[in-house]
Amino acid sequence: MNSRPIGVYDSGVGGLTVVREISSKLPWERVVYFGDTARVPYGEKTAEELLGFSREIIKFLIGQGSKYIIAACNTTSSQVLEYVKLEFDIPIIGVLRPGAYAASKATRTGRIGVMGTSGTIRSCAYEKAIKEYLAEGKVFSSACPQLVPLIEKGAINSEETIRALHDYIAPLMAEDIDVLVLGCTHYPYLIEHIKRITGPRVEIVDPARETVTVAAAALQELGLQSREKTGQHEFAVSGDPVLFTAVGSKLLGDNLAETRRVDLS
Repeated sequence: MNSRPIGVYDSGVGGLTVVREISSKLPWERVVYFGDTARVPYGEKTAEELLGFSREIIKFLIGQGSKYIIAACNTTSSQVLEYVKLEFDIPIIGVLRPGAYAASKATRTGRIGVMGTSGTIRSCAYEKAIKEYLAEGKVFSSACPQLVPLIEKGAINSEETIRALHDYIAPLMAEDIDVLVLGCTHYPYLIEHIKRITGPRVEIVDPARETVTVAAAALQELGLQSREKTGQHEFAVSGDPVLFTAVGSKLLGDNLAETRRVDLS
């Protein structure tokens, strides 16, 4: 048995969608979570900045005893994760490839839509990864720069958020997609609004769910899985812990314990 925690990080509350999946699928595992809320959103950051942020956060999570790390951020996963993984002697997985694989398996027509931050969409990483699994696939992308800031301040059901969703999803629906990838872990907060816009014929792929499935298999293969609960999840942020707890509780409810502020600099 390995009772050390799984480290999970994101720019803010988005990665809590991964924590929710871990709680559901791996109930014996404990999580140490870091949300970089002082520097959110990541979508407009340079690759050099993202590399520096990732190094700082991974060092923190290793210092907290993490046995395995999930980069629950599509922007980071799409631009710098492969470089970061070479620098640390610990298993690290991102959310992008599991999501791309799931999309390639879910589509019936080969027409796949991807919503993401400007940085993720600009990288074309989803398109490249999906085409590795489905060479003839056609990928249509929509950058959604307004969504992360809106979600981070808790405006999940606001008219502004719903209007932005319509604007971002409409061009994808016009391409007759049959699968939509939520290419940012923040977006499952908006899943009900998204489903109302896309309708039942479009399958929604949540990379957070797929990533935890992959992580579960890896933990078993590496002999790192825990067999009994050894404590509660722990949450840390670089910004305002009160706001993080208020917004995150909408997703995790009672599972979101008290959050502490940590300065990585």
